[in-house]
Amino acid sequence: MTGERDAADTAGGRIVLFYVFTPLADPEAIRLWQRELCERLGLTGRIVLSPHGINATVGGGLGAVKRYVRRTREYGPFAGADVTWSAGGAADFPRLSVKVRDEIVTFGVPEEVTVDRDGIVGGGARLSPDELHEMLARRDDVVLFDGRNEIEAAIGRFQGAIVPPVSHTRDFVGLLDSGAYDHLKDRPVVTYCTGGVRCEVLTSLMRHRGFTDVYQLDGGIAAYGRRFGDAGRWEGALYVFDGRVRTTFTPDARTVGTCTACGAATSDVVDRPEPDGRGLVVMCEDCAAGMSVVSARGGAAG
Repeated sequence: MTGERDAADTAGGRIVLFYVFTPLADPEAIRLWQRELCERLGLTGRIVLSPHGINATVGGGLGAVKRYVRRTREYGPFAGADVTWSAGGAADFPRLSVKVRDEIVTFGVPEEVTVDRDGIVGGGARLSPDELHEMLARRDDVVLFDGRNEIEAAIGRFQGAIVPPVSHTRDFVGLLDSGAYDHLKDRPVVTYCTGGVRCEVLTSLMRHRGFTDVYQLDGGIAAYGRRFGDAGRWEGALYVFDGRVRTTFTPDARTVGTCTACGAATSDVVDRPEPDGRGLVVMCEDCAAGMSVVSARGGAAG
């Protein structure tokens, strides 16, 4: 496990997040390779593979993470991976998980998702952060549509965005099929999520259901934050799927979350166990200290 690590790796750490939609003929073989590579470099995190591609968030020493990215990109289908870097390390994840699933993001409709070497087939047009601002400046009918889970949006979101009442990504399909957003089918709808992977699939699912003018924020909130920080239309904290739980782009970030226990302003998210599993809630530090809760931890999403 320590074969390629060295003392320099302990001086600083990084977390990287990326995804690639591309046809994979043998996801299991790639799973074995990715697990062996991460173990050898001492990385932790979560990697999901499917016939549609890869979705990964891993952390470790800076040198080890650089080697991981370089070697992953040496595999032809992953050569163009757009990698987001942030502060952190292996300690921000409870373990290493590398799995093969039907989808790299679980919307529950793998049969609807088609990919080629260019990514999702039939998805919405990509907008850079600057292109999004240009569209919002010249049109007053643009709809910003949050492609994340409701708990993520509770601590940070785009101004004026629609936040669907979903607890899990798989809830989106039923909500769209219910007709709840049919009134938006002829309006320009821009979806967004953490790093882009969820909204890339979501645009395709929306177009399959008759939405005619659908876009996605290229690179997601993470790319937007790198470009505009807290000086644009984003407000609040960004929920992330590792031990940090949430992060902000600048010290000027607004606090938009509200403690479910006392009503105080907070960006903290905790895991308040429920009988049927996890119960993530927005809760301030003082209230959490008086209850049996733990800081929320997760894995790859985007």
